Amino acid sequence: MHSLTFVGIAGSLRQASRNKGLLRCCASHLPQGVRMEIADLSALPFYNEDIEKPQSARDLIAQVTAADALVLAATEYNYSMSPALKNALDWLSREPNLAPLNGKPACLLGAGGGMGTARSQYHARQVCVYLNLRLLNKPELFSNAFGQDFDQQGNVQSEALTKQVAQLMQALADWTRLLERD
Repeated sequence: MHSLTFVGIAGSLRQASRNKGLLRCCASHLPQGVRMEIADLSALPFYNEDIEKPQSARDLIAQVTAADALVLAATEYNYSMSPALKNALDWLSREPNLAPLNGKPACLLGAGGGMGTARSQYHARQVCVYLNLRLLNKPELFSNAFGQDFDQQGNVQSEALTKQVAQLMQALADWTRLLERD
C-alpha cells in the first residue's frame, strides 16, 4: 500500500479557529501511510481574472495538485460557506479542466454553532459537485465550536471528537485508495 498525502483547507483565516483546530487534529490522527499538509490561505487575494495569478495562488494550486485527497473545513458564516474557502476553490477552479480538483477525493467537516456547520457543508457540497470533487458522504462530522470540545487556541480537546476525526481520516484514506483502483 503506497503512502497518501492529504491537504487540509480551512475556511477561516484566524489562527485560533476551531476549524483550523479540526485540521490540526486530522493531521495528528491519520492512518498509517498518510501524511497531511494544511494550506495557508492568509496571503491569497480575492479571485480576480484581471490580475496575474499571484504566487500564493500558484503555491496553493501546486499543493492541491500534488495531493491525493482534500480535507475541507467548511467554516460557516451567515448560513453559508466562508469567503476564504470559496475563494480558494475559485482560484483552484480556474486551472484548465479544473485540473487540481477534477476527480480528487475529498471530505468535509466543520465546527460552528448549534448545528455545527451543516449549512456551510451543504453549500460546499453544491460547489464541490460542479468542481467534480469525489466527496466522501459518510461519516459526517459536525461539531459545536462553542462547547467543551475545543480549548482557547482552537485545539480539539475532546476524546469523543478526536475519535470522530480519526474515523473520518480512515474513511477518507479508504475512499481515496478505492477510487485509485477505479
